[in-house]
Amino acid sequence: MNTSSQLAPNASVARPRLRALVVDDEALIRWSVGETLTALDMEVKLAATAAATLEVIATASSPFDVVVLDLRLPDVSDLSLLGRVREQFPAALVVLMTAFGTTEIIDEAMTMGVHAVLNKPFELDELRRLLAPTGETTES
Repeated sequence: MNTSSQLAPNASVARPRLRALVVDDEALIRWSVGETLTALDMEVKLAATAAATLEVIATASSPFDVVVLDLRLPDVSDLSLLGRVREQFPAALVVLMTAFGTTEIIDEAMTMGVHAVLNKPFELDELRRLLAPTGETTES
């Protein structure tokens, strides 16, 4: 009896969708980053403030795999929200976005486990390259 078809890789088994949280007070940036992650087949939640982010975190049904976080929000302008995100989702890949990144802030963010810092303005292709699974193309 030939069982080679039974031993074939599980091509029909879908990988679970990654969950992403996008935090930015600028609606256009929040939307465009969210759309970029959706195009990478991620389930995306959006937040515009630190308070909204903490509410999303508190009510999350499962951990976020990716967090794209703006440094300056209307209700926080330091790395404290990043600290809360790292506490709640220590395995998450975090990308910090900022137009105000000093060397000290960037160094501290990297020490806190940030995967990358994107200086605003940035091209969405930069974000795609950072987050696309290995072996996938990032062409638009």
